[in-house]
Parts: sequence; C-alpha cells; structure tokens
Amino acid sequence: MGGDRQQRFDPRGQGFRSLAPVADVLARIDATVGPLGVEPVRLADAAGRVLAAETRAAADIPPFDRSAMDGFAVRGRDVQAAGPEAPAALRVIGEARPGRPFSGVVGPGEAVDITTGAPLPAGADAVVRVEATVAAAGLVRVVEPTPVGRHVGRRGEDIAAGTVVLRAGRVLRPQDLGALSALGRAEVPVVRRPAVAVVITGDELLPPGTPAVDSRIADTNSVMLMALIARDGGLARVVGPVRDDRATLRDAIAAAARSADAVLVSGGSSTGAEDHAPGIVADLGTLEFHGVALRPASPAGLGRIGEVPVVLLPGNPVSCLCAYDFFAGRVVRRLGGRASGWSYVACRARLARPIASAVDRVDYVRVLLADGRAEPITSGGASILSSATRADGFLVVPADVPGLAAGDEVVVWRYDPPVGATVS
Repeated sequence: MGGDRQQRFDPRGQGFRSLAPVADVLARIDATVGPLGVEPVRLADAAGRVLAAETRAAADIPPFDRSAMDGFAVRGRDVQAAGPEAPAALRVIGEARPGRPFSGVVGPGEAVDITTGAPLPAGADAVVRVEATVAAAGLVRVVEPTPVGRHVGRRGEDIAAGTVVLRAGRVLRPQDLGALSALGRAEVPVVRRPAVAVVITGDELLPPGTPAVDSRIADTNSVMLMALIARDGGLARVVGPVRDDRATLRDAIAAAARSADAVLVSGGSSTGAEDHAPGIVADLGTLEFHGVALRPASPAGLGRIGEVPVVLLPGNPVSCLCAYDFFAGRVVRRLGGRASGWSYVACRARLARPIASAVDRVDYVRVLLADGRAEPITSGGASILSSATRADGFLVVPADVPGLAAGDEVVVWRYDPPVGATVS
C-alpha cells in the first residue's frame, strides 16, 4: 500500500508531486491504530485513565434502607395523622448512627433517635424529621404527619445490583472513583498509556528555553508536543535535538520505534535537501502518506515502522501544532483508548471577515473571539507561533468549501475553552 505513496515527494527537492486528502489520512489512522493493552491500577491512581472493561454492580448500593434525615425512626401508621393540635407521643427506645445500627425492633408507639445515613431499624418504615418533634424525658412528640416511606433512602436506590455503572472507554472522573469505591473495586482495569517518542531534528536548534545564539534558536516544538501528548493521555519522551545528518537521524528514529508505541518526528519532513525524515521512514518501514492538502501543515506525513505508527510533523511551530491536532493527536488518543476527536471544546460564532481557501484543501485558521464574532488572525505564517498564543482558537475550512464569507456561522475550537462552552 505504501509503494505509490512513497513517491508523493520529489526526490530532487522541488516540492510535492501530489497532496493527499486530509480525509484519507484520518481514515488510515482509524483503520490501523487502536487501543493498547490493559493494565490494572490502584483505585487512587485511576483518575483520568481510560476504563478498559464494563463495570457492573454486584450488589445493591446502599445495601440497606437508611435514614435521609436527622430525626426519629418510627412506624408510619403511628404518626400519619399527627399534627400540632394532636401530636403523637412515642417512647424513645434507642439510637441509630452511621456504622452503629440499632439492634432491636421498633414496635407500636416506639421511636429510635436516628441520624442521616444510619440504617433504618427493623420495624420502622418512616423517619420524622427532628424539626417536627419535641423530645423530653424519654418521649418524643411528633407534630407533623409522616406517612410510610417518608425520609427513607431505600436499599439499591443509588445503584441496583446488576446495573452497568461505567462503560468501557470512559475517561474516569473523580466522582467515578467514588462510585468504584462504593462497588468495592480497589483495583481498576485501564488502557495502557501510550509511550510516545518525540524526535526533534534541526541543526539550528538549541535546547528549549535557551536564548538564541547567532543563527541558532531554541527548540519550541518539543515542550509544546509534550504538553499536548500529556493532555491526550500519552507519556512523552523527547529525543534530540538531533542533527540534520541522515545516518544520525536514522539511528534516532529506529531506536525510538523500538522503545515506543508511537513516534512523532518534528522537522525534516518537507522535500528539501536536508529533509531526511520521509526517506528514513520509507527505508525503515512504510511511508503511507507524505504531503497533505492541509494549510499550514502540507509537509506532514504518516508511516509505520513495524507496528509502530510514525507521524511526520513540520518544523514550523504553527504547522507542527496543526499537524498534531489533525493527525498525531488522533494517533495518541486512539492508542490510549480515547475518543478520536479533538480535545477541544467548540463554540459557535459569526465570521468577522471573509476567508479565502482552495477547493480540495483543508484550512486551519487561528481566530480571536469577541462579542460572538470570530476574527481571523492576519499573521498567518507557519513560523509565527505567537499567532497561536494570541488566538482564542481555530476554525476549519473544509476541503469542499472554496471559502467563507463575513457573517457566516462557524464552529471555533477553543484552545482554552470557557466553562460550559459547547456546540449547540
């Protein structure tokens, strides 16, 4: 399958002969990348992990009827007609507390002092709230009618035995851990987190956070990619910066593929004389796509070394971000058992200015949001990382749309979504 696609780039460094549709690359990822194996983790470590198996309740939760109020456990028939003018007088025979139930039986004309969450004593079928009582000298007078079943939490009302509580593929939230604890699960089966090797290449690159020296600049992509991979549930390891030397880069990519579940190569992905990554992937395995009809990330690529997916990311920071959002992030999420779609929240807005595009090309456009309007950012160069840091998010112009007009309603994927922002 990869033979023809390996020729999408011009070996003379004169550009791409053809560009693959974004949809074809996404379809290939979905067809070949799936969840990794299962591993058990302690319940306390399971937040944010992907549940690997359906969880059913083996027993009712709670396993007993319990009081939903502080008050007195009674027989409803004794107090169903009680009122201020005709209070029901009952003898208090004991107390029930959470973890310390009353061991006797409530009979006619009797009551048990009870607090919220305590097991309902045998013989009782209602709870009178403490505000509706007057207690003194071993007696309690009920001044509010309280029918059978009032203020009683029934066995299994939270979770009934046999209920599917959590389904496989769920990203576990803190409250889910509480439910798992109630079910008695001290250990949880989760999808293994993908180990992702990030190979950074470029003779001009210094370590991240290093001041520029002469014509050399700090690597920005590794720290950005590490954060994105962590967000998507992966474990990132950075290799490099690696020199633009074919043999050195080949060794680095080969070693990365031996020790990781996925490899991302940032830089050296285009068609120039020093863009060695596509040819190296083709030599070591299969280069399935090189060159994608996506602006600003056309030099992106997808391949495989053995069973390990390899994503080629352009070195320009915005192109790198775009290619990660479309392709590499999808690979990481699918390996980790997560939903394939973007890890962004979307909102709707009206386009402030028209956007020109080309049929058969997908455009990734950074925008500012204000007063329900999306303003495309003018500084659109792929090397202008500040255009992404200033942006509130991005919109996508599909391949079958030649452009968008001012006033069009668009979906904006927010880099930093506000609470509650959704597509309605």
